[in-house]
Amino acid sequence: MKAVHTELHRSHDPQFFLVRGVVKRTTEQPERADRLLKGLKDGKHQLVEPTKFGQGPRARIHSPEYLTFLSEAWDAWTALGDSGPEMIGNIHPVRHAATYPTHIVGKLGWHTADTAAPIGPGTWAAACAATDVAVTAAQMVMDGEDATYALCRPPGHHAYRDLAGGFCFLNNSAIAAAHLRLKHERVVILDVDVHHGNGTQGIFYARPDVYTISIHADPVAYYPYVWGYAHERGEGPGLGANLNIPLAIGTGDDGYMQAMDVARKAIESFAPGALVIALGLDASEHDPLKGLAVTTPGFRRIGQAIAKLGLPTVFVQEGGYLSDILGANLTSVLAGFEEAR
Repeated sequence: MKAVHTELHRSHDPQFFLVRGVVKRTTEQPERADRLLKGLKDGKHQLVEPTKFGQGPRARIHSPEYLTFLSEAWDAWTALGDSGPEMIGNIHPVRHAATYPTHIVGKLGWHTADTAAPIGPGTWAAACAATDVAVTAAQMVMDGEDATYALCRPPGHHAYRDLAGGFCFLNNSAIAAAHLRLKHERVVILDVDVHHGNGTQGIFYARPDVYTISIHADPVAYYPYVWGYAHERGEGPGLGANLNIPLAIGTGDDGYMQAMDVARKAIESFAPGALVIALGLDASEHDPLKGLAVTTPGFRRIGQAIAKLGLPTVFVQEGGYLSDILGANLTSVLAGFEEAR
């Protein structure tokens, strides 16, 4: 399996992370990509540089106001003259009967769901590069590759049409799915990140052509807390095209594979032409965010189950943070896929 990657991700190096009132160094660090690259090397995956697709694929998913905000945010922030080293909102309007703001502080609050997506001088460039990585991987599958892997950083599945949050700015998995829709009538996004893919769900919630499925730690006690429940099934034309499978905190391999079987049945019933895997590796038993307890052999089983769906597949990297076996878990899931194909 070929893997798409660019070093341009390094321009995004956030520092701020607020956890229960305590400021810490964020877990979304450039070193994540280094460990993932080690996993790709161990799996003997060929690295491919992304093609620049421009704003078009991003504009299929994100609003014009949001894309303009992200592209201009840092310059407007620094022009204030008394601003901090990262952009972190201090207001988050609920938007009921609200007016779109013109001041950068107001726009920052309007377009961020939480404080976990600080914007720095290189964030926009890195986020755009990540979308190019995802679209390149999708295009390769459209051109005949059986499966591809996109090493996207920053990740994307918490980003809505016009909201950043949870380390995410542009929704790489959604953008890849929209690109696949140019060829396929129906596409599935299966999110195996430990966190619910709330941004992805929100983007496609009223659409019947992209089925969003998320297996994640129960939001009763885990981020994002207010999305990811089983009763969220879509709305309007998209009713029934969203499936959430929340798992008890600490669920291990066998429980996870039971959820994968539920997802398999839903995917087979939908009969898509292609599949996007929002590949979080943070369901690991050794991940610092401690939600689920999947082992390295368990990730191989996940890869095998995905392969058995028999669909053209794009793996888009989401979460998975600094642990000694992060790279090994990536090697494992891709190896499981390849051996079962």
